[in-house]
This record gives sequence, C-alpha cells and structure tokens, in this order.
Amino acid sequence: MTTDAQVTPGSQAALRQANRERVIAALRRGGTLTQAEIARATGLSAASVSNIVRDLRAMGVVSVRETSSNGRRARAVTLQRPPGVLVAIDFTHSRLTVALGNTDGRVLQEESIAYDVSEDPVRGVRRAVWLTETLLTQARVDRSMVLGVAAAIPGPVDPATGLIGDITSMPHWAGFNPGAELQERLGLPVSVDNDANLCALAELTEGAARGLEHVVYVKVAHGVGAGVILGGRLFRGMNGNAGEIGHIGLDERGQVCRCGNRGCLETLVGTPYLLDMLPQQGRVKHGASLVDLLEAAQEGDPGCRRIIAEAGAALGRGVAVVVNMVNPQMVIVGGEIAEAGELLLDPMRRAMELGALGNALTGLRLVTGELGERAALRGALQVVLDSTF
Repeated sequence: MTTDAQVTPGSQAALRQANRERVIAALRRGGTLTQAEIARATGLSAASVSNIVRDLRAMGVVSVRETSSNGRRARAVTLQRPPGVLVAIDFTHSRLTVALGNTDGRVLQEESIAYDVSEDPVRGVRRAVWLTETLLTQARVDRSMVLGVAAAIPGPVDPATGLIGDITSMPHWAGFNPGAELQERLGLPVSVDNDANLCALAELTEGAARGLEHVVYVKVAHGVGAGVILGGRLFRGMNGNAGEIGHIGLDERGQVCRCGNRGCLETLVGTPYLLDMLPQQGRVKHGASLVDLLEAAQEGDPGCRRIIAEAGAALGRGVAVVVNMVNPQMVIVGGEIAEAGELLLDPMRRAMELGALGNALTGLRLVTGELGERAALRGALQVVLDSTF
C-alpha cells in the first residue's frame, strides 16, 4: 500500500489511495461483498468501485468471483488475508504491553508487565524486545512468520523521521527513534505512532466510531492528546503534532506546563495534576491512585466527584475548540479517567455547549470508547495489517 509520504495530499494519487483504503475497510467490516454493496458502504460510484476492485485484484489484495444478487449477475469481492502474525507494542509511563495477532483480527497472545518505561527509552525498548521474543517463543511462532510490528507511544511522532517530539509526556524519550531501535533489535519492519492516533484508528475500525468519517478521540492520561480522523483517514499534520490538544491554553494565569506555557489543558486534567488536587485529609488522600479517586467518586465521595467534574468542565472547554475547528460526528473520550462515565461526560457536555458553535454540536455524539485500555494495541495491530496490503 502506498504510504502517506509517497503521495501529495489533495492530489489525484492521494484521492485514489483514500478510495482504495475505503474499499478495503468496507471489506474488512463486511467480509465478502458484491461491488454494489461496496458502493453503498463507501459512497463511491459503481464505476469507481469497479476500477478499484480491478486494481486490487491485479495486486493480489482481493479475489473476485461471479455470483448473483436479487436474481441479477453480480461480482463478489473477498479480501485476501496473507498468512502470518502481527505484533503490537504499547508503551505507557509505567507499563509495557505486547500482543500477537493474526490477519483475521484475533489476538493470539498478550502480556503486560509493570515497568518504568518513561525513565530510559533504550532500556524500555530492550524490555519490549524481550517481552516480544518471549511471547513469540510461547506461541511457537518463528520470526519469519511475523509480518510486521507497530508500537504506540504517548507523544507526537514525526512521520518523516520517526523521532519523538519534544512535548511528549515522557521527556527522556524526546528526540529518540524507537522505531529504528526496535527494528534493529528485532530484525522486523516496525512502525511507530502516537497512542491517541492508534486508539482513534481502532475505534473507527471496530469500536464506537464504526461507519463514521469525522471523529476525534481524546486520550486523557499523564498527558492529553487526540487522534483526529477526517474523511475516514488519520490526520497527523506536518510533523506529527496534530491533536496535541493538551497544550491548548485555557488559563493564562494558571500553572506552568512542561511545554513552557501557562494554564494548558493538561495542567487541569492530566493524571498527576488530578491526584495533586486530592485533600490532605479525607477518604482518598495524597498518594492515592487514579483508580482510588474514580472508585471513590463513583461511590459518592464529594471531594473526588468535584475533582472529576472540574476535569470534565476543563476538558469540555478544550474540546469545544477542536469541535469548532474540525466539526466531527463523534468525540470519544478514552484513558483511565473515561471509567468515570457520566460523572465526567456530563460537565464536559455542558462546557462544550457554552464553548462550541450550535451547528457544530448538532448531531455530535460524545461517548466513552468501546475498546478501553486495549484500544492502542488494537490500533497498532490494524496498522500492521494495513501495511500488508
């Protein structure tokens, strides 16, 4: 498949690539489809679908057989799935997770370990390689069977260079190239992307946003980032910084952010900042985890409910800016704080009503993700699968 770097955005080649990907996505969702069904699922004309199917058949991506539909002759199109194993790696601040999957989308093996990933990128990669090799051995998978590897990182990744951006929530990883390091140690093709981007792709393909084209996925963890889907495709921006909404300024007199600005959204909703708001005395005190805070809020603790409500209001103010800019059909909230459900979404919704255009909110759905903490892994597996076509 042609990569983003090989086509000029807005060109005919980019349009053909986007339409081809829409057809492939429809076949992944629906299995074997007639060309007429593909046209209805994608909104493409019958002539365009016919040309795309012809090209994909010549590339060996699909098989075509004659059939009938409603008493008429038709052509049934099936996606050819190459045999092999996919590897997904999810790097977070304090946890490392690796999953093996097949080309049918089934997870074969998965393992997660506690590890201080943020402190040292080289050691983090070495640990990821060890865990990957352990899983391959346990699953009795020879390395020659692996089609590729994709990794999720909590920070912007430059699509051209593979370097992690300066504003990553793991500062020691800034300027590091985890893809190159992983590829050298594993001897396999590796792609790396921002975790929110991969979550957005997963929810689009198999989660809450199935069938939609304009989606914003907001991941709230140590930092705050968004994966932006426009026209069914991920939008990364010039150097991978698209979606860094955690650095939208909301309070010019607020707390200084690690990016150097004041009052960024991240300083109001990021996990470390929320935990700093816990009272010195009370049911949940300083030193508690976010899980403790969420459980107490669900059980009615007034202090914890206040913290979640204020986070929701701040998140709504920041997301309102994004809604006015890209006019999505759906905003998905992910990350551990999404477990708060309506305790978070209700104040978020009210803040968006005050900060976003009425027309931009018409028809907009605000939901929590369906895939939970596994969204980034699922998105990474999807990226490897896409690279095989």
